[in-house]
Amino acid sequence: MQKPFRTLDDIGDIHGKRVLVREDLNVPLADGRVSDDTRLRATIATVAELADKGAVVLVLAHFGRPKGQPNPDMSLAMIVEPYAGVLGRRVHFIDWDGAEQAVAALQPGDIAVLENTRFFSGEEKNEREVIDRISALGHLYVNDAFSAAHRAHASTVGVAQILPAHAGRAMEAELDALEKALGNPEHPVAAVVGGAKVSTKLDVLKHLVAKVDHLIIGGGMANTFLAARGVNVGKSLCEHDLTGTAEEILEAADRAGCTVHLPYDVVVAKEFRPNPPTRTINVHEVAADEMILDIGPAAVEALGDVLKNCRTLVWNGPLGAFETPPFDAATVALARTAAALTQDGSLVSVAGGGDTVAALNHAGVADAFTFVSTAGGAFLEWMEGKELPGVKALTR
Repeated sequence: MQKPFRTLDDIGDIHGKRVLVREDLNVPLADGRVSDDTRLRATIATVAELADKGAVVLVLAHFGRPKGQPNPDMSLAMIVEPYAGVLGRRVHFIDWDGAEQAVAALQPGDIAVLENTRFFSGEEKNEREVIDRISALGHLYVNDAFSAAHRAHASTVGVAQILPAHAGRAMEAELDALEKALGNPEHPVAAVVGGAKVSTKLDVLKHLVAKVDHLIIGGGMANTFLAARGVNVGKSLCEHDLTGTAEEILEAADRAGCTVHLPYDVVVAKEFRPNPPTRTINVHEVAADEMILDIGPAAVEALGDVLKNCRTLVWNGPLGAFETPPFDAATVALARTAAALTQDGSLVSVAGGGDTVAALNHAGVADAFTFVSTAGGAFLEWMEGKELPGVKALTR
């Protein structure tokens, strides 16, 4: 079946062709060393395939926020050595000054990282001058960075409008997974949406109630919905000014036939620190000086039963304050249930967002989900139902 976007399978013979590949190399550094190489490893499939087919691979990426000025502290030169280690191949580094000559000297199968695209002031404004300068170096363009696909920058959109543009393997896997999760999912569909604040996920919640059969709300944002239902949440994190909006979302869910699941038992404490004295209580028993910090075991068991009757799950955000024990219990338990159902073949599970990836790693189940997206902002905008400019540029 033909995909709606062009992939590497649509490229003919590329021996000796220069291919500009947009990747996400924006990795964390600690003492000059890469502390997490997940993003580097995600590029291997595309870069290795192109190099093995004899292309000259020119990797485009940003690093940090240099605000359109060259800044040695944000140079991609620092990434070249660790990147070569991950790829198991030699990687050249090319500065923008003299880039044309340096690129011309590369041989088929060579791989080079070009300097930080954000050293150009026109990169984030998608200015024609930057587009022309970058696209002049290549014959083809491949976007493999879903995490930057929500930005209409020169290196994500502009170049794609000049050169033949294709999705890399990581981008393709991401788009396939997202299509299975919300584009054309198998019903019933459940969504877990957690996190501290309703305000950051309003558009997500409004979009999801019309798309999914079960909406499971956790984290601090559940308190705002409980307050909207007249529950006294004590000292809990709660956006009381948004209870009216929460009520509107609950009404929209009713109209759409979407069941919203809020916790009916909760874990509370009087102070927020690791392992304080806690109580597990009915949600209507929260004292004035207590905070709700996790969902209780009875609610988690009921949510597990919901997932057992679903075919698709989209997950964004933890159910409790999972970084602080023992308030990781609900997130870990439900994540393990979802992982087991995925391994049994009864559930397609797609998760994304920074906190979510950390929570699933903490539960030891990230590898057991169908797909885990490391993209933060792009994943959230996709959950909001927004069209991502970097993806739109790749459509047939």
